[in-house]
Amino acid sequence: MEWVETTADTLEAAKNLALDQLGVSEEDAEFDVLEEPKPGLFGRTRGEARVRARVRPTAPRSKPERRDRGPKRATRTEGDAPKGRRGPKSAAGSDRPRREPRKTSDVERAPRPEGPPVDPATVSAAATTFLEGMLTAAGLVGQVTSTLNGEDIDINVIGDDVSVFVGQRGATLMAVQDLTRVVSQRRLGDHDTHMRVDIGSYRERRREALSRFALKVADDVLATGQPRVLEPMNSADRKIVHDALVNSTGVSTHSQGQDPHRRVVVALAETVETAE
Repeated sequence: MEWVETTADTLEAAKNLALDQLGVSEEDAEFDVLEEPKPGLFGRTRGEARVRARVRPTAPRSKPERRDRGPKRATRTEGDAPKGRRGPKSAAGSDRPRREPRKTSDVERAPRPEGPPVDPATVSAAATTFLEGMLTAAGLVGQVTSTLNGEDIDINVIGDDVSVFVGQRGATLMAVQDLTRVVSQRRLGDHDTHMRVDIGSYRERRREALSRFALKVADDVLATGQPRVLEPMNSADRKIVHDALVNSTGVSTHSQGQDPHRRVVVALAETVETAE
């Protein structure tokens, strides 16, 4: 997975900018803080926040420890101390040795098992089988196509009435994508591929519609000179808007607010002082 590096006035702003570039939500990304603003006089800060981020590698969940089905009965053996009496204490003054406190980091990371990389074709086949089973279970007729491009896996589900798996603004589609990643990438221990699931080419249609909308907004901003604050969008949709206007002359974009109310702002280029 490739890393992206961003800078901003605050650590939160730098992270949000990285999420916009990656096109994922915060729970699907991992961060390394390279530099933080330092406190200055009168409550001000000096310097900038600098982070790098990437899409979080998927890791199989560890199997829960096997629990005993019932409580074990204690048995006394010859030489055990009688009930009510305790054996000699340890040098630290307790019956049991002390355990070292567990060290935790800001982000809990699942241990990455050792082993050779998983063939992307194997991951793609597992995902395709799962999605075909999903169509069968729903009583729908459709086709699942998969495209491999290096470590990128693009899967599209096509057929009649498959739009029921899209949902409002792609909410159901995102859930289907998460489930597909679990049964393919995580189950197989894949940490390298990046999988994207589309249903009925919804993502492509959404990209085209948002791109046209973004260009129209840019024309309005250039004509009126007034910035436009768009409706709240998820990180994937914000990335589409940023990408659509990255080469537009005279306008610039940045994001403001916190998810799920984070929005894209389109303004004249000279009025944007600091882009997140």
